[in-house]
Parts: sequence; structure tokens; C-alpha cells
Amino acid sequence: MSYPKIELHVHLEGTVRPRTLLEIAKRNDYALPAETEEGLQALYDFRDFAHFIEVWILTTNALRTAEDFRQVVTDYAEEAASHGAVYVEGIFSPAERVARGIGWDEIFSGYCDGAREARELHGVEVRLTPDIYRGCSLDEAEQVVRHSAAYRERGVVGVGLGGMEAEFPPEPYEPAFTLARELGLASVPHAGEVAGPPSVRGALEQLGADRIRHGVRVVDDPGLLREVADRRIVLDVCPISNLCTRAVASLEEHPLPQLVAAGARCSISTDDPAMFGTDLSRDCEAAVSLGLDPEDIYAAGLEGALCDDETKTRLRGIGERFDWDAFRPMESQIP
Repeated sequence: MSYPKIELHVHLEGTVRPRTLLEIAKRNDYALPAETEEGLQALYDFRDFAHFIEVWILTTNALRTAEDFRQVVTDYAEEAASHGAVYVEGIFSPAERVARGIGWDEIFSGYCDGAREARELHGVEVRLTPDIYRGCSLDEAEQVVRHSAAYRERGVVGVGLGGMEAEFPPEPYEPAFTLARELGLASVPHAGEVAGPPSVRGALEQLGADRIRHGVRVVDDPGLLREVADRRIVLDVCPISNLCTRAVASLEEHPLPQLVAAGARCSISTDDPAMFGTDLSRDCEAAVSLGLDPEDIYAAGLEGALCDDETKTRLRGIGERFDWDAFRPMESQIP
């Protein structure tokens, strides 16, 4: 038995395990950079974040049809449920696919169909938060926002900003995120992963971030960290991802304990589990090994979730009914 989990930061394209990726590439006649599971796994030994993005592009372009996108969601919902997930916010990057000739509605309808089936087949509530990729034009960014808003009734709840953070600061994308808020979508940009506090500041001030994906570099600016804590901005922390992209040198040096000690609310997620050789249990175990409490992890996920009030009430009830003491070290239960 596992304890319930809420995952707010997972790139659906990065959940596809090597065997499934090979199957999808074969049916789409797409040439992957490796032809075996072992070969793909070897590609996932990343030198740095830029190398990760390079491999991401080479592999995720195998996804081309609505059926591919639907399968990606339902497959991951099944995996996440096996680790206790009751709610997942999935990220996907539509403009990357459109640039390679795939229609907007093909992409969005496939992912939204998958979200519906995830609930029906696996009991996992899935909401969707498409990413604008850094480096795209403002017109492309606006198109992501407008298509996202068109699918609000099918589970799209926010828009993010992802990709090469160090090369592309958030400020130029302010018009797209202003439009997103006008259309009823939340702002959930990546910031403070491989770039420092100015990236987080820009995400908060120019993009109106409701939540920050990663955000671990706020520890470099005590004043900004206090602000994040005081404003109850939930940080989507992905410990194993940070190791794999070399954003942190070791788990022991991860700033997660400092963030929590300063009052920041930190949810725990996998980011790209197939590419980082992780899963939701492993990332949560890493967080617990750094001193986090499983119930607090769930509470942070609940606070950051962008779902409707009815769903949030149901998720709160799951947390309130669960026996968290069974998953705490015995010494922490001694009065």
C-alpha cells in the first residue's frame, strides 16, 4: 500500500517508457536516435540541461497523432495510480508538434480524451497545463493560449513556459500570460531551475505566476524566498530531475530542506520520469529522505492544484481520511 499523492509537474511526453516509445515510433514511421530499449536508456545519461533538451526533441517528435497523445495520458495515469496518485496536472508542448505539421485540435483533443479516460479507467483526476516553449514567437505563444482556453471545459486549467530558461527570460512572454489570465487560465511557468532568482522574479511579476515549476534557486535570494513563502506560492520541486540535469550536484545538497524550513510550500513531482529513470514513489522517497513529511507533501500539492472546488474538496477528503502516521518514521511519532 502507498500513501496518496498529488503530482503537479509532469511532462506527458517525458513519461513514455522506452518500449512504448519504440512502438509509437514504429507505427508512425519515425526514426528514433536509438533502435533498442537499452539504446534509448543510454541516451538519457544527460550531461546538462541543454543536452536533455536536445534528447527531448529527438525522442518526443515520435508522438504525432491524437491516438498517441491519448495513450500517453492513460498509460501514465495507470503508472501514477500504482504509486498512489489521485490527481495529476500534465504538461504538454503543443507548439512544438504544430511546427512539425500536426494540427492544434489533433493535439488538444488527444490529450483531453486521455484525461477523461484516465479518470474512467484508473481513477486518477488529470488536468492539463500546456507549455509555451521558450524561443517561440509571441504569435505562437498566443496561439497556445487561445487553443488552451478553447479546451477549458475539457480539463485545460493553465498555461506554462518551458524550455531553455537560461537563454530565454520570462519577461518577453508577458502579453501571452496577460491574455491567459483574461481567458481564465492560470500561469504556471518554469523558473528558478537552471537560472537564478531573477528568472523567478520575472515569472512572478511579469507572468503573474500562480505557481512556480521548480523554483529551487530562490534559496539564492533570502528576500525572494521570504516573499514566495509569504505569498504561499507553491513550488513544484522535482528532486531526481534536478540531479539528472545537473541542476544540483547531489541529493544531499538539494535545497529542498532549506525551502521548507523557510516556509515555502513544496509539492513533489517527477518532471520527465521515463527520461530520468524515476517514478512518483522514488521522488517522494527522496523528499522524505531530506526531512519532508508525506502529509505535508500532499497538502502542498492540494494547495497548488488548479482544479475546480468540487475536485479539490474530494482530494481534501482523501487526505483527511488517510492514516498518515503509518508512513512516518517511528521517532517522529514520539510525543
